[in-house]
Amino acid sequence: MTKILLVEDDDSLGFVVKDNLEQEGYTIDLQIDGKAGQRAFQSNQYDICIFDVMLPEMDGFSLAEFVRGTGSDVPIIFLTAKSLKEDRIKGLKLGADDYLTKPFSIEELVLRIEAILKRTGKKTGQTVNQGLQVIGKYTFDIKNLKLFFENEVQDLTHREADLLAFLVNHKNETQSRDKILIAIWGDDDYFKGRSLDVFITRLRKYLNKDQNVKLTNVHGVGFRLDVS
Repeated sequence: MTKILLVEDDDSLGFVVKDNLEQEGYTIDLQIDGKAGQRAFQSNQYDICIFDVMLPEMDGFSLAEFVRGTGSDVPIIFLTAKSLKEDRIKGLKLGADDYLTKPFSIEELVLRIEAILKRTGKKTGQTVNQGLQVIGKYTFDIKNLKLFFENEVQDLTHREADLLAFLVNHKNETQSRDKILIAIWGDDDYFKGRSLDVFITRLRKYLNKDQNVKLTNVHGVGFRLDVS
């Protein structure tokens, strides 16, 4: 079934939207603030994201910026009480696919969702095949947090899996430290930078069984996952 991340801090509206969309056959993951939405996105795969603009902890625009920073092109719909042209333009510049001004009807929201699914080739009620990522001689099961090499299995933490997924999505491309930190940790402060180094070391150790897979440090820039 189509899985939707809904981030809405208004309890009543969130419940109504969730309930109605579930009746339409969608699977809804409801979160009530931006940080919770960020954590949910890092841990799960979604077909569409619906973000209220005015959220506690992290606003909807910042959350969308985080999502796009991971390299994801998942469709995003903004919900807002504002009808200002500037806000609409800002949302579209951040990569939003649609923008609904409150109050709105559930019927209109459903039509917008269906239009996006049709445009992206994902039909309502159709399970999205997350599949397995092949990395040289490794097989990476993102959903189940496992990395396979021949008969060996390496269990990954959510953070390790998120980081590896990001690098795989940008394989053979140098990625800056700042971009990785914002995509995976949400900001690029010093202490999170030290954590990134630790996780890179772990992934490098996991991937050292295949000579054709190399996770290298690009001095003064960031990191690069090369798969030949």
